Amino acid sequence: MDDGSAETAALIGSSSEDVRSHLDGRNGAAEFKVYKRRWFILFVLCLLNCSNAMAWLTFAPVADQTAQYLQVSLNLVNWLSLVYVLVAIFFSFITTWVLDTLGLRFSLIMGSWLNMLGSVLRFVGVLSCIPERAVFPMVMGGQSLCAFAQPLVIFAPTKLAALWFPDHQRATANMMASMGNLFTYNSCFIWYLFLCMQNSKILLFCFPANTVGLLFANIFSPMIISYTNNFFMLLFIYAIPATVACFLATVGIRERVPPTPPSASVVTSSSEPFLQGVKLLLTNKAYMVLLVCFGSGIGIFTCFSTLLEQILCVKGYSNDFAGLCGAVSIVFGVLGAFLLGLYVDKTKNFTEVTKINMCLTSVGCSVFAVVSQLSEQKFIIGAVCTWFGLFGYSVYPIAMELGVECSYPVGEATSSGLIFVSGQIQAALYLLLLQALATPIEDSSVSVCATGADANLSWTVPVLVMAGLCALGTCCFVGFFHTDYRRLRAEAAASPKTVTDQSTGGDTWANSTDA
Repeated sequence: MDDGSAETAALIGSSSEDVRSHLDGRNGAAEFKVYKRRWFILFVLCLLNCSNAMAWLTFAPVADQTAQYLQVSLNLVNWLSLVYVLVAIFFSFITTWVLDTLGLRFSLIMGSWLNMLGSVLRFVGVLSCIPERAVFPMVMGGQSLCAFAQPLVIFAPTKLAALWFPDHQRATANMMASMGNLFTYNSCFIWYLFLCMQNSKILLFCFPANTVGLLFANIFSPMIISYTNNFFMLLFIYAIPATVACFLATVGIRERVPPTPPSASVVTSSSEPFLQGVKLLLTNKAYMVLLVCFGSGIGIFTCFSTLLEQILCVKGYSNDFAGLCGAVSIVFGVLGAFLLGLYVDKTKNFTEVTKINMCLTSVGCSVFAVVSQLSEQKFIIGAVCTWFGLFGYSVYPIAMELGVECSYPVGEATSSGLIFVSGQIQAALYLLLLQALATPIEDSSVSVCATGADANLSWTVPVLVMAGLCALGTCCFVGFFHTDYRRLRAEAAASPKTVTDQSTGGDTWANSTDA
């Protein structure tokens, strides 16, 4: 971890005395406080993430009924979801600037209002008093507002963790705020890109991974339409959590930052201006290795989630089984992320955890490339998908925290946002490559693919290439990634005596207490 030592000293070493002076000026003793309301802000962010994901996928599970109700083509219905992808890519850089410049409170409140107004506009658009020609434009307008809200909340977890949580809770807080929307975004980004490329036939067998918001949308949309056949009721119900999240954010989040810092890094960080921060990131060797290698990992997992059912159905595995494999990988991913968050909060072994998990994931990807081409191997395939989730999906929040550590004092939203965008770009490129390498099979007696002969593709070469890309990214990361933990180093330089929970007034050595 000596690669970044000299640069780290240049960034934070000269400011250590200033930090101590600043702390002594604010508090007679070097003392940091945390506040119980940080958990309320975390809850609001989780609710906002979940409601936004539900709004995104409202129409996907009932696409045919939506096209009939709105009297538009299925391709236009697909655009109700694709608008999220387009807005997220082009709006991401502005969002990182907003988060790092205008602050977390402004971003969450603006995101909640955009999400709420979009949700309300959608159900107003289907009222009987609205002219028929205006229904689809109003629904699309509402979707677009919700789409603009997504980057404002999906890039917020690292910022929230840094501003409100002490160093021994940051990884856990980031995990809780991140996992709700991460898998929805990754899976659906490529799903809808693919959907546009091949019209709607892939909708029948390329079902995205189940996540919290995604799971709710895919359960409630068909259920409500099946029982009520009423899109107004559907959109009204989906507007409720968005409205609640907007109310809680507007009324409950009253401060841009906590009254006192939870850790020394909040004081020492000067959060470089956005463009200067991007320049620093692009010249930071360790960060660039993380950007490319972990971005590649995000791309691999996106391809895995998106192509899973297509790969398995050719070998006779049902869509129910493939969906179960996807669900199991997500469940174990969340479990793994929770355990890793607790472990890293205690040990600060960000690099070691990320490298070990990427290595284990690469092994799992190689095993999947082999067993996925065999029939009647449900147990092994299920175990491999569990392995994927436990070691692959779970490392995402840790890698985001690692990105903040190696890029400090660049703003948290900027460092995590660029990694996220890198993952989406590489995911699109990988999926195009893997799809191009898939070759038609003239006759497959075991295939159960829903769309018939057109879906009977040989995925032998693509899954081997996917395993190779995963191994290549892992080897490069393990071999070339070395960094100082700059944020932790800055906190050590500040030498805080205690961290106190404001609500209790009790002190603990290097820990906080919650009552």
